[in-house]
Amino acid sequence: MMTPFRKMHGLGNDFVVLDARHAALPIGPEVARAIGDRHRGIGCDQIIILEPPGEGADVFMRIRNPDGSEAGACGNATRCVASLIAAETGSRDVVVRTISGDLPSHLHADGTVTVLMGVPRTGWHEVPLAQALDTLHLPLQRGPLADPAACSMGNPHATFFVPDLSRIGLGVLGPLLETDPIFPERANIGVVQVLARDRLRLVVWERGAGLTLACGSGACAALVNAVRRDLADRAADVELPGGTLRVEWRPDGQVAMTGPVATAYLGTLDLAALRAA
Repeated sequence: MMTPFRKMHGLGNDFVVLDARHAALPIGPEVARAIGDRHRGIGCDQIIILEPPGEGADVFMRIRNPDGSEAGACGNATRCVASLIAAETGSRDVVVRTISGDLPSHLHADGTVTVLMGVPRTGWHEVPLAQALDTLHLPLQRGPLADPAACSMGNPHATFFVPDLSRIGLGVLGPLLETDPIFPERANIGVVQVLARDRLRLVVWERGAGLTLACGSGACAALVNAVRRDLADRAADVELPGGTLRVEWRPDGQVAMTGPVATAYLGTLDLAALRAA
């Protein structure tokens, strides 16, 4: 039996979106790896499975990385899913539930979506780290990258600040830093160049996915860690390879992220054939 899917992206951070709200889909780690393979599957940064939400939310969003692991948060995918549910319900306000919590979202008239990504967690055990350390200055270095700040935005992030982003080979350093023993659950690695107090430039190595054109939770973590180091104001544009997100760390502690969504195409896939392969 063929299963329909939707290929979506937020600033080039791309997703295969599958609807399991009415019938369960057998998408474990092996099938997720097959779907995410850019050569033999469809290819994506994450596989997104829509599931029944339970009371108090409009949809449950399950996130699989292309290595088969499960992720707790994805800001760009949340915007995509919120836009789909808003189109279904006719409401501009949507609550997307994840394993890391509920994410209230709002669809604007111009098609952009704002997601409240939650309150950043900065305790060493909340990131989490392998031991009690100051999350504002971690004793971690690989090549030219050193002294990151860390926080959790529903998933662990480490943010390095550099004077010139163009000189950093994150494709080489990213996998080494993602899997450093200091991060027991691995980590997303962000590298930031501060252009102004209201403008940051960011590149992210996503755990389980690799280099990505955009990372919503990474953009939120970048602003939070920049503010914690007094390098930025509490609202800024975050430039990523795929485009720009607007991020604001609000007075109530919530981090709001705003950006566009797009559907690339619709298709069908054969889950049985993927499992067999």
